[in-house]
Amino acid sequence: MKIVIDTDNRSLERHSNGQVDRFPLYSKEAFELISDQWVRVGWNEKYSYTFSWLGVPIIQIPEDMLRTQEVIFRLKPDVIVETGVAHGGSLVFSASLCRLLGRGRVIGVDIEIRPHNRAAIEKHDLAPLIKLIEGDSTAEDTVEQVRKSIAEGDTVMVLLDSCHTKQHVLRELEAYHSLISPGSYIVATDGIMRDLSDVPRGQSDWDVNHPVAAVEEFLASHPEFHLEQPAWTFNESELSRNVTHWPAAWLRRR
Repeated sequence: MKIVIDTDNRSLERHSNGQVDRFPLYSKEAFELISDQWVRVGWNEKYSYTFSWLGVPIIQIPEDMLRTQEVIFRLKPDVIVETGVAHGGSLVFSASLCRLLGRGRVIGVDIEIRPHNRAAIEKHDLAPLIKLIEGDSTAEDTVEQVRKSIAEGDTVMVLLDSCHTKQHVLRELEAYHSLISPGSYIVATDGIMRDLSDVPRGQSDWDVNHPVAAVEEFLASHPEFHLEQPAWTFNESELSRNVTHWPAAWLRRR
């Protein structure tokens, strides 16, 4: 595919499979086409590695964090489980929302929590709202530790952001889906991998080995869940599609 942007004529052309489609440059269609490429280039250039939350690196793009905030505000979960800790910025982000809402706590799971990252999280002002569990996120004993940290009747939301291979994400979906409260979500992040197999930092098998493939297989055998991109709580535009690293990520329990 080739995209031609003509700022003089205020137009955008998409050339694909011998067909040319032309759109006004200042239109929903042009915005979506430009955004798709912006996300790909930004991922390759590590744009998400330029942000922190309350002093801790977060490694997410702002739109995904703001959309997550909208969901957390609506659900007001008692427990937010996150697989994949890294520097801990996402845990701190979720914990800060819990503090603002006056309810909720966060459980972070990772196969390895590096000592300097653990130290930074444990000395943070929001540490009392964060529990760290070190272990393979899909191992039975790890999942059991998470389960024992959740009280009966708690509203639970889960974000999967550890290893993003299809099989690992599928194992995580199977391991954690039973914790999800009706109306809440389990979120398989970073499905953008499916669109990155041809970028310089991508891997050739990502066109088939990615979280969205895991989501599709999981949904085929779990009718109690459905794919539902959370509605925007405020929108005075004609736009309707997220600019995201998390396509086809949000699975809501019926």
